[in-house]
Amino acid sequence: MVHLNHLAIIPDGNRRWARERGLPTLEGHRRGYDNFKAIGDACLKRGITQLTFWGFSTENWKRSEEEVAYLMDLILIAVTKDVDFYHDRNIRLRVIGRREGLSKALLGAIDEAEAKTAANTAGQVNVCVNYGGRAEIVDAVKALVSAGVRPEDVTEERFEAEMVMVGIPDIDMIVRTSGEQRLSGFQPWKGGYAELYFVEKHWPDFSEQDLDEVVKEFEQRERRFGK
Repeated sequence: MVHLNHLAIIPDGNRRWARERGLPTLEGHRRGYDNFKAIGDACLKRGITQLTFWGFSTENWKRSEEEVAYLMDLILIAVTKDVDFYHDRNIRLRVIGRREGLSKALLGAIDEAEAKTAANTAGQVNVCVNYGGRAEIVDAVKALVSAGVRPEDVTEERFEAEMVMVGIPDIDMIVRTSGEQRLSGFQPWKGGYAELYFVEKHWPDFSEQDLDEVVKEFEQRERRFGK
């Protein structure tokens, strides 16, 4: 039986969840963040030691100023007021993505949260903020060019060394909620061999029981990696 070690989640449906209940869009994001913490806790209890969560994409800047500001506030809360939530559970917190465009206050808080939790060993939560798969690849290529690396010296290992997910194990399974059945450029490198699982529920309704179904499904799949 294969063990699910690294789970990645694309948490769609916060806004749809709110609209269906006649609630403000921002309330959907708040409930989505609460569920992120709850499911993160549940993952740790099930031996899932790596959780990667898409918190804000490079395309999300196109949303309204109010919504973007609220999402940034939630991320700031995660790395300031809630950092002890992760630290007390011996979880390392990493924020993955482009730093350009993020406020100085948020960047400073991210650095402090990552430093505070750097030695934790029970598990790791990777929050993708200002992240896009194509952007990650483009930035890695730019870094190689800037470093003067010759084409013949480019290997998979050298390329990965310039990516934001360097040092993190490959993703075992990617889950996307709210009935969407596409990856939208999420983790093309680390998720290249990931199993895919799509859930009809909106993210705020995704429960521990749903997580158990994900684990069960993963354990039943045969992973051949091209063999």
